[in-house]
Amino acid sequence: MKNSLKNMLRRFRKSEDGSVFVIEFVILFPLIFGIFLSSIEMSLYSARQMHLNRGLEDAVRYIRLNTRSGMTHDQIKDMVCEGAGNIGDCATTLRLEMVSVDPRNFTKLPTDVDCIDASAPVKPERGFTLGKQHDLMLLRACLKFEPVIPTSSMGFKLVTDGSGQSAMYAISAFVQEPG
Repeated sequence: MKNSLKNMLRRFRKSEDGSVFVIEFVILFPLIFGIFLSSIEMSLYSARQMHLNRGLEDAVRYIRLNTRSGMTHDQIKDMVCEGAGNIGDCATTLRLEMVSVDPRNFTKLPTDVDCIDASAPVKPERGFTLGKQHDLMLLRACLKFEPVIPTSSMGFKLVTDGSGQSAMYAISAFVQEPG
């Protein structure tokens, strides 16, 4: 019995059948696994972005129809977070910018989005003004989140701040309704 087992193991070790498949597997497995991890990260990013857009649009609808109520940054942020559903720690990682825009002399928002950086000192909100009736308003929301798989190829592409968080933002334009 011992000899037959040794002979079988020796034949198995010397056999080269299937070695081509092992080489292909070793070469292609990291590539396919990387694509799999990237697809997970991308789908979670897309879901967060969709929820952020939905929360922002719900809040904008409420603001547009309730022009006279003097809302604060925190109240609008709470409305966005409530409408967005489960997108992480929204209350502490969301920052809003709202500015009035003249449609005849349009100036776009600054390209550097005002976001919260947990590794830096706290900055006050930038550009948050409630409009009057018939004003064209731009509302931009910046949400910070932690990538689920930061070592995936999608995670490598996300720009992170000092605390390891990436940013996503959504913009909405609306006109204040007359009271």
